[in-house]
Amino acid sequence: MELSFTDVWYWFLLAAVVSYFIGCFNFAVLISRFKKGDIRHTGSGNPGTMNMTRTFGIKVGAINFLCDVLKGGVPTVAGYLIFRGFVFTGTDVAVSDFARYFFGLFVIIGHIFPVTMKFKGGKGIASTVGLLGMGLCCEQVWFLPIVLAAGASVVAFIIFTEMGSMGSLLGVAAFTVWQAVLFVVRYQRELINVWVILIFMLLLMINLFTWCAHRKNIYKLLAGEEHRTSVRKRKKA
Repeated sequence: MELSFTDVWYWFLLAAVVSYFIGCFNFAVLISRFKKGDIRHTGSGNPGTMNMTRTFGIKVGAINFLCDVLKGGVPTVAGYLIFRGFVFTGTDVAVSDFARYFFGLFVIIGHIFPVTMKFKGGKGIASTVGLLGMGLCCEQVWFLPIVLAAGASVVAFIIFTEMGSMGSLLGVAAFTVWQAVLFVVRYQRELINVWVILIFMLLLMINLFTWCAHRKNIYKLLAGEEHRTSVRKRKKA
């Protein structure tokens, strides 16, 4: 079924606003308050999974990670389900391919630049992993075990190298390349179509926001000064 963007643009505007405010909800701040603290004033000060793990232990860090994964993944899947079966007018481009990453992008923007926290949020890794991982599962359900195995590989890399930022960014990049390849194969005859170009731009922007949020970590990695993530030595809270 064909769908004209001019007829539904306001739904995408509403989706952008809703997704942004979903991103603004920071689980790290909420959980740390239950733990009688404020993660923004502890450790690195970043309200995210790594700092939560270092501060409160592996169990709390895992809970925070799962919450952020769902925060990025659920809106992405919602975008896919809402527009599944539709193509943009005059093309074979699936609206759901655009919608899921459009929704996901605004979740990440809300997470990194939340108006509720004076635009000083987390770095978006867990939510980005969630939106890309669950976005890939929208392609084929049987991708789920592969996504989980890839995620486990990233965790293993972080545990044994103690390089949290590098492992996380490599995982995000790997998921992005995987999805990009699938899109190239699907739209090989329409790669210059404006909607296909916009889909690739969404993937690029999701990565740019996440990588830019980690720019200080990248500088420290290049200088050999990055703080190690010693998960193996961290005692349970």
